[in-house]
Order: sequence, then structure tokens, then C-alpha cells
Amino acid sequence: MTNRKGIILAGGSGTRLYPVTIGVSKQLLPIYDKPMIYYPISVLMLAGIREIAIITTPHDQDQFKRTLGDGSDWGLSFTYIEQPRPEGLAQAYLLAEEFLDGSPSALILGDNLFFGHGLPEILAAADRRERGGTVFGYRVSDPARYGVVGYDANGRVTEIVEKPEVPPSNYAVTGLYFLDATASDRARRVKPSPRGELEIVDVLRSYLAEEELDVQQMGRGYAWLDTGTHASLLDAGNFVRTLSDRQGQQVGCPEEIAYHKRWISADRLKELASRLSKSYYGTHLSEILKS
Repeated sequence: MTNRKGIILAGGSGTRLYPVTIGVSKQLLPIYDKPMIYYPISVLMLAGIREIAIITTPHDQDQFKRTLGDGSDWGLSFTYIEQPRPEGLAQAYLLAEEFLDGSPSALILGDNLFFGHGLPEILAAADRRERGGTVFGYRVSDPARYGVVGYDANGRVTEIVEKPEVPPSNYAVTGLYFLDATASDRARRVKPSPRGELEIVDVLRSYLAEEELDVQQMGRGYAWLDTGTHASLLDAGNFVRTLSDRQGQQVGCPEEIAYHKRWISADRLKELASRLSKSYYGTHLSEILKS
């Protein structure tokens, strides 16, 4: 296992979700029964990552601190980093460079939700890779909205194209990036795109050019939801509700993951459950202790 650190990019102004995001950060909006940011935190936890930087706007940072604290409730350590202006996804590696301090990283976008049997295993495999980078391709019906992976006749990755008019495939790059310790240096060499942003695809292309980029396809057994619109936010909430109601299980529950990984004790879980005792979420935490 590497000494990989996590980064959650939870900045931006959320204008596509106005007016609901005028007074609150998009990543703190609810997806069914918990704040959106619980889901990316849970993904990093499933990968075994305990040191996490949360990048927010200066305006929203206090909201995140009130919601999440310092991470110790879940056996984690949170570092909060301000993003003065959103200047592209690759900017995250520059803002978090001091936090990373030469460590490899896993960057996840704060509005992405992942679910699937076997997810911890593919995350662990990505974490074990010490050199280069690993990203995940997911088949979508509208690839022109995303960064898209191009393949040759042998199935080898040949290109990654941002929002192409003619997509080379139906595989979009998800908002989860496992990169080695050179990510910040590579981001520094990226020139702003025509839209004035430091594009993550340019960082990925630098790995691809050196044959150091692995693209793992997430198959039919996985769900990847990007909650950037009102409709997709509702879809994500309904997805989580369906799973919770039918299986009696939580999706994206940091307390549960921390307890099963033995990052927190049974006494701590009991204390956390008692704080939330009037909610279904708190009841679920109590049931974990009984089982």
C-alpha cells in the first residue's frame, strides 16, 4: 500500500444548480439522506486513504468545517484548502502541493458518486500502483459531455479528448484520478485551455505519452453518477433511496466504513449513532453495532 493522500475538489460556484446553491455549496446539498460530499469521502476511505484535503471556496469553507469537522470522528484527518477562483480541475494539484508533500494522490470530484460490488478491490489495485496513473472509463450514452478515451483496434488507449464533437468511443473518464507523486509538477506545466482552465486531460495526456496511464473500465456492475444538474441530483437521490430501502444498507456511510476498517471503536460508533438517534441514518449506525 502506498502513502497515498486524498483530495476532494469541492470548490466552484455551482451555477448550474441555481437557485438552490446561492446560499449553500453544491457539495453540501443532500443526496437522499446525507450531504453529497459524504460519497466521495467514502470512496477515498474504501481505498484506505485517511489523510484528505478538501478544496473549497473561501466563502463556503466554514460550512464544510461545521459539517465535517477535522475528520477525527471517522478516524480521518481533514485539511481545508481555499480555492480563490476555479481555474480547472488540474488546479487542485497546485493548490494541494504543500499538503501532498511528495506523496501520490487520489483526486475525486466532490459531486461524483460511485457504487458497485467489487469497488474496494479496484480502488485497492489503483492504490498499489506506485508509478504513473490510473483512471476509470465508464460507458455513457452522451460522451460528448465528458473527457473521452480513444482506443486502437487492439483495445489500447491512444488518446483522451475533452468534450469532443465526434467522440472516439463511448467511454468517459470518471472524476476519480489515482496519480503518482509527479502530478503537481505535471499540472504546473499545463497551459490554460481556450476556456482559460487547467484541464485535467492535459495532465493525463502527459502520463499517456510516457505509457504510464492505466485506464480501467468500470463495467455493468458499477454505477457512476455526476450530480451537476437538478435532474441528475434527483436521480442520485432516488438511486440511493432505492438501494437503502430494498437492502437496508447505506451507500456512502463514513461511520460504517471507519468502524469496519477499525479506524474507530465500537464506543465511538455508539456515540456517533446517539447523536443522530432521531434519524434513519442514526438507526442504521445502531444496527451496525447489533450485527
